[in-house]
Amino acid sequence: MARKRAISILYPDPNNITGSVTSDTSFHDIGLDYILEKVSMRQNERFLIASVMKNMTADPEVTRFRTGIFEDILANPEMCDRMIKLLDQIHFLNEYGSFRREHDIKTGLWELLHRLSELNDYINCVDAVRDCLNEYKLKSEGFAKLREYLDRIYDESLFNELKKDVASLKATTDTMKSITLGINLNQSFEVDSIGIVSVNNKQFKSSGILNNFADALLTKDGINDGCDWNGQLRYHPATLMSVPEQDGGKDLTHNIDKEISQLLSDITKRLEKLLSRYVTISITDITDLIPEFMYYVRWAAFIKDLKAKGFSFCTASIIEEGRTRMEANGLYNLKLAAAGELESKDIVTNDLDFTDEHTVYLLTGANRGGKTTITQAVGLLYALAQGGISVPADQFAFQPADCIYTHYPADEDKTLDLGRLGEECRRFKEIFTKCTDKSLLLLNETFSTTSFEEGYYIAADTVKALLCKEIRTVFNTHMHKLAVEIDKLNSQDTPCKAASLVAVSDERERTFKVKVAPPPGSSYAADIALKYGVTFEQLME
Repeated sequence: MARKRAISILYPDPNNITGSVTSDTSFHDIGLDYILEKVSMRQNERFLIASVMKNMTADPEVTRFRTGIFEDILANPEMCDRMIKLLDQIHFLNEYGSFRREHDIKTGLWELLHRLSELNDYINCVDAVRDCLNEYKLKSEGFAKLREYLDRIYDESLFNELKKDVASLKATTDTMKSITLGINLNQSFEVDSIGIVSVNNKQFKSSGILNNFADALLTKDGINDGCDWNGQLRYHPATLMSVPEQDGGKDLTHNIDKEISQLLSDITKRLEKLLSRYVTISITDITDLIPEFMYYVRWAAFIKDLKAKGFSFCTASIIEEGRTRMEANGLYNLKLAAAGELESKDIVTNDLDFTDEHTVYLLTGANRGGKTTITQAVGLLYALAQGGISVPADQFAFQPADCIYTHYPADEDKTLDLGRLGEECRRFKEIFTKCTDKSLLLLNETFSTTSFEEGYYIAADTVKALLCKEIRTVFNTHMHKLAVEIDKLNSQDTPCKAASLVAVSDERERTFKVKVAPPPGSSYAADIALKYGVTFEQLME
């Protein structure tokens, strides 16, 4: 059974998450894997960020929750740096400290002291996190919940009482600087037993050994009367030749641990009582926040850098009511900005919406006219917005998707059994079955691997099915006949309609602009022939 989480800065309720997982293929198709290579240089961090963005939910509260957190982090970079350092300290305690180990009542004093020191460090870190959150003007619901959670730790776990107890014990144990051992000898001058004489608040000072020991034996008063130390002899450090050099300190500590624990039984009992009382205080929930903070911090640095270069970003907003599912102004493909090959002034932006009249876009246009670029851009808008991240647009409002699905041409090595068309049909059926009216579907030249007539026949039926299921779709296709006969596709009695979206060309010059309009009277045969290498010049090369 999965452990319940007390707090998260990715979900308002981390124990009630619904949604679907965007596939690795779709993640690649919209270009997110390429962008993440720019967001973080570390593979483990990219894996973390990808896992967050692939797990999508149509719940608008999750999008709103994350967006608020991200806005706070963008506005308070110093706070982020402080929080990451503090959480790293807590993470270290959780991973490498004694919190993960089982303990029993027979635990020795040395182990108890280490646990006490770790608990003291944990208290200081939690205090610092709480102070950090209170110091900055944070507006988001997520950080408000984190503050409330830390307050509950203080109240429910009697945190202030814990602080006082630990401080009191630390004050006692920190004064332990040395131990006086008593060694009993038998008739053969062999060690018979060793015991603790006293625990002292000062360290012994080193001095010579042979001359002092000889003096002690040769003088009448050199041998002490009884076993109480009279303070006459100075400290003589001994070399334990039988103890391995590397582990000598550990073995020696282990050997005398039981003796010291017995001598300091009162302190040991107090430590055991204290630590057993607070061992239920879990630091796991706080350490779980570390990757979540890292997710926001890496994106914030990436977006901040692109903003400084002049690229436009905005905060996504939620469309609460009605059947308008997206309104985007000035959108562009973030992959173009991430590549670093274009300046902000060279980026071509577009406007696009999803409504009842524009539920399925049939996107046609010249080859290399930006059809795939705009298709990717739409997918990136949803992935970023639902991840709480600022989106590449001047304005973006939408209803979140439960998942992003893509259908791009299949690789040759995956079509040996069914053929390319058969593979495309199989994959489309699988995707269509999963899609809901809350999904986003991106089709890139789907059913283009067969003859035009066969492809058109299949594509026309799929568009009708998409309209019946009310799936937001961008269908990038060279089959302009689909858009020409769009009235036939819209003749069904469904609330949703298909619309023709054209990648604009001006006398064969690519503008990378799109607009809702009927396709031009001619097909893009020349462009298609060029793409597939069947012009006369290409064939004769």
